[in-house]
Amino acid sequence: MSAAVLALVLSLVSAVAYASAAVAQERLASRRSGTAALRLLGSGAWWCSVALNGAGALLHVVALRYGPLTVVQPLGALTLVAAVPLGARIAGRRVSAAEWRGTAFTLAGLGAILVVASGPAPDNVLSVPQALAVAGTTAALIGLLARPGARPGLRHATASGFASGVASALTQTVTVAATGGSGALPVWQVVGLALLVAAFATGGLLLSQTAYRGGLGAPLAVVTLANPVAAAVIGLLLLGERLQAGPAGVLLALAGAGLASWGVLLLSRATPGAADDDHPVAAVLALQPETASVEPALVPRQPERGHLTPL
Repeated sequence: MSAAVLALVLSLVSAVAYASAAVAQERLASRRSGTAALRLLGSGAWWCSVALNGAGALLHVVALRYGPLTVVQPLGALTLVAAVPLGARIAGRRVSAAEWRGTAFTLAGLGAILVVASGPAPDNVLSVPQALAVAGTTAALIGLLARPGARPGLRHATASGFASGVASALTQTVTVAATGGSGALPVWQVVGLALLVAAFATGGLLLSQTAYRGGLGAPLAVVTLANPVAAAVIGLLLLGERLQAGPAGVLLALAGAGLASWGVLLLSRATPGAADDDHPVAAVLALQPETASVEPALVPRQPERGHLTPL
């Protein structure tokens, strides 16, 4: 199996784990708005989401060793694609035409990106000054996005995407350096970069947990789009990654990014609490405490909607 194919397979399985974790996080956040961090530590559902995120992250780390950032990070959009059958399973319905369209656009866009961005296994690493500059710039951006103000969910989601994208770029440097790439670093520098990875990964997780309090659809779409943007900028500007086919390849990559972005928006476009009988993934992507459940025929309908069974 070639390195590119292995990176693709690992990214696909990672996306399934991340999609499941996002659903678990949103269901917990919507039920416990304002819950203190210490109380989350006592929640089995929260630890389940952390375990799923951990599994997705581990697979993602391995994928980064075999594929460039410009390939692996856009494949994070497969998280929403994976949510389609998961949503259909939970809602007990068929996948809708709108979801099929979103899936098709996302996959077509990712296919275009893979054609021009695929390349050999990564072999370059960020230098320590570069890594510190990236970390400092990202921390400043996160601070601006996390400040109090309007639309905190989308701002926190953007900050989470940037944090996760930078964590992936630093992770690739750590894995390449640790496995004997051409840019090998001293052990103490690798450890320091690993600590930065842990800090940004944890920050991304906590920011996404906050963002999901207002629903999963729009925040997850923003995280899914912001993550590869941050990683691709680092890969193209600092790690020497290149798009194939020159200017034509750049145009194809931009077209693919546009298609994938539109597909992601289609998959995540759902109004929290809205009744949408033919949109099964909406029950996952826009799940709220008020989301309707199927009630027995002999039980009278209540003015407000019941809860779905927690994970």
